[in-house]
Amino acid sequence: MNKRFLAAARNDSEGRGSEWWSIRSAKRNMLVVKIGGGAGIGEDAFARFAADIAVLDRPVVIVHGGNAAFSALSRELGMPPRMVTSARGRVTRYVDAATMDAMLMAYCGKVNKRLVATLRAAGVNAVGLSAIDGGIAVGRRKPVLRGTEDGKMRVFRDDHAGTIETVDAELVRLLLDNGYVPALTPPALAEEGVPINVDGDKLALELAEALGAEGLLFFSDTPGLLADKDDESTLIRFLDASNPEDALKAAAGRMVVKVESAVNAVERGVGQVIFADARVERPLSRALAGEGTTVRAGVAAT
Repeated sequence: MNKRFLAAARNDSEGRGSEWWSIRSAKRNMLVVKIGGGAGIGEDAFARFAADIAVLDRPVVIVHGGNAAFSALSRELGMPPRMVTSARGRVTRYVDAATMDAMLMAYCGKVNKRLVATLRAAGVNAVGLSAIDGGIAVGRRKPVLRGTEDGKMRVFRDDHAGTIETVDAELVRLLLDNGYVPALTPPALAEEGVPINVDGDKLALELAEALGAEGLLFFSDTPGLLADKDDESTLIRFLDASNPEDALKAAAGRMVVKVESAVNAVERGVGQVIFADARVERPLSRALAGEGTTVRAGVAAT
């Protein structure tokens, strides 16, 4: 994915480099990498990923979060995060129109451009996009949010959140075919032209399926999926995607959504899903070498 690989892609029209670069012939080597947006994953982590991706001999698409930057900016603007707990126990963030503007500034602005700048400095031919661009992800807005805030049941209106319904990966393929590394971020776009906050993990899942990816990797500020979220020594090495109930039993809190995404990805044709640590040197290489939690069909949990 560095400049040498870009040159190979450009030579493809002359019959050189096509054995690895064309998505259609090498899509089984495709990786979709989700870099979390927690407070423990900043520009230092971006530099570690950039160094790894610069020597990667396979197509890669990056999806990143930005929640910590979003929350910090919201507080600075006098709009502290408002967290709502649904009847099912899921915690989501209420995002009105003004808060969505802050999200666009944090995700599409600061975080995305800092990541792209870091990647390009390492020789990665990166281009930054939101899921709005080119209609990559279109979803259904849910303008009314019901749940508990500070112990009180409430109804929140004008929520700018939703779920992804369609993914069009044509722009992503076009960029890959021309030697670029796409770095994408939420939000997505509702059909009425309103930006909506969507789950970044689900965005990565939908892209991995659409691109026929061999691997989907989720990086966060933990070494992988933990049996005890407060004890990093309780790392779970493997989960069997063909046994989703047992896999979900191993999840806790916000990790439930991640495990659901992993199981769905394998069921829908992605070869394997890996949860790994974004804080280490060479995070991508180490995850591909077996560090972290691997989810694939037919592997019993240990």
